[in-house]
Amino acid sequence: MPAPLGRRRSTARSAVVAIVVAQCFGTALWFSPSGAAAGLSAWLDAGPAQFGWLVAATQIGFIVGTLVSALTGLADRFAPERIFIVASLLGAGLNLGWTLLAPNLALVWIARFAVGVCLAGIYPMGMKMIVKRARARSAQALSWLVGMLALGTAMPQLLAALGTDLPWQAIMWGSSGLALVGAVLIASIGGKSGPAEAVPESPSSPQSARGEGAGPGRDSALRRLFSDRGYRAAVFGYVGHMWELYAFWAVVPTLTLTALSARVDATGVAATSFAIIAVGTLGCILGGVVSRRAGSARVAATALAGSGLMCLLYPLLPGIPALLVVVLLLWGLFVVADSPQFSELASTFAPDDLTGTGLTAMNSIGFGVSVISIVLLQGVLTVVGEPALWLLLPGPVLGLLAMRPLLRRARTHAT
Repeated sequence: MPAPLGRRRSTARSAVVAIVVAQCFGTALWFSPSGAAAGLSAWLDAGPAQFGWLVAATQIGFIVGTLVSALTGLADRFAPERIFIVASLLGAGLNLGWTLLAPNLALVWIARFAVGVCLAGIYPMGMKMIVKRARARSAQALSWLVGMLALGTAMPQLLAALGTDLPWQAIMWGSSGLALVGAVLIASIGGKSGPAEAVPESPSSPQSARGEGAGPGRDSALRRLFSDRGYRAAVFGYVGHMWELYAFWAVVPTLTLTALSARVDATGVAATSFAIIAVGTLGCILGGVVSRRAGSARVAATALAGSGLMCLLYPLLPGIPALLVVVLLLWGLFVVADSPQFSELASTFAPDDLTGTGLTAMNSIGFGVSVISIVLLQGVLTVVGEPALWLLLPGPVLGLLAMRPLLRRARTHAT
């Protein structure tokens, strides 16, 4: 006998909440080295440029993981819950294992690369589970999910603030522990919908790729995607956003330390860094609410312009700690708020049978660009100081230029 409608809705809502929280905990693996930057750099005897490559290793691993998943159809052969659980468990182990060994920069780079591959089974699978369970409000649910990515990215800073007297390894271990909790949360809901019945055929699956008009190969699919002007505008707007986002997140602890100078201890620096990254969660959620009336293109453009303005102004500001922190908080609010809106735009303009491929292609290009900006900024920041942040400014500027077709379309529909 089927469960009453009210009970089914309550179960679906609780599952969505569990997925969102699990996403937050799982993505704590992403920037865990940044939460332990000082101790880890000293342990590895790594300079800023080397540490930048260590952060970039995770991005590269994520790119490889998403490409392999898309090209092999792995994400469509198994339930997303199972992939999420396995990826979280493996990522937690890889994030912890090397901390128990002798310092070896190459080994740590490989481990962080592998963690990035595992994150390709956490972040996209969280999106897939959300869409499966919240079809009617998937856009708003995705805003919550990306917000949890921001919060998860900030979690290592919170762990650092709570454990100032602990060794740097505790940050890595704490992040791994959060990922394990995320796996348990997903395991607790996995049986409520069943893997086979609840996983709809993905637009990027082999079956749909062979659908009518899909073309014989991946190249034809990409040509179809990029022949659409709206899709191109969404992708290149997203690329501008990604040039800025992860490089900014990577240097938040350094910027916070410089802004606060000797006025606060290590706990205060870590807590402030957590707030600057975590406030992006609020930006995503507010953007999702506003987009219901204003539309995704306008919300994305506003957030991109806001973060670009903060990037332009920050190196010009006087060294007043309170003012610098306020601007960093505003930057953190704007810098990720456009991310779920670009995903919504790309899925809107992609052909129905290529939605998955369209999102994967967009993510792969965007994360690839982020590797360059992370390494570049990490190296230049220590040489020239805050003016190095202007290296991020072309991202928002070029992203806004790329979005012009979307904004014109939005104005036309409004009138």
